[in-house]
Amino acid sequence: MQRNVPHTMARTATGLLMVAALGLASLANAQTSAQTPATSTQPQPQTLSQAAPPVDPTFSAYSLAQTCKLKNDNVAQGQCVGAIRGIIHGYQYGVLFLGQRASLPPNETQRVSLCLRNTQVSSIVDEFIADAAQVNEDSLKHTPAEVAVLGSVHMHHSCN
Repeated sequence: MQRNVPHTMARTATGLLMVAALGLASLANAQTSAQTPATSTQPQPQTLSQAAPPVDPTFSAYSLAQTCKLKNDNVAQGQCVGAIRGIIHGYQYGVLFLGQRASLPPNETQRVSLCLRNTQVSSIVDEFIADAAQVNEDSLKHTPAEVAVLGSVHMHHSCN
């Protein structure tokens, strides 16, 4: 099972920047909404009725975990490390970009940042594999790899 790593990493970085942009933009929007006085007492309608986009099965949390488990396969390990580094770098650049261009509440950028000083990628891979092993395989198949990796990294390396 050999994938086009540059294409996957580019897709990962692009998707991750979009996820980070949407997440931080919604935080900035929530702050703006909280600062704006309400003009009516009627509740606002929910606009979150759209279904989540389908997960790319070739880059789900399940497929990435399976690739990362192949410790004796140099190609698989290269794909695993490349994907995880791409996800993390894309997210960090997205946080940096939005932190510079959006009006966020105090310490909000730090809350969503990752503290990875002197952290080896191999330990992040091991933590991701261990965390993924605790989740139902069917759920992993329906979870984007970016979400699972960032959830694992935030659990182990948040800046809070």
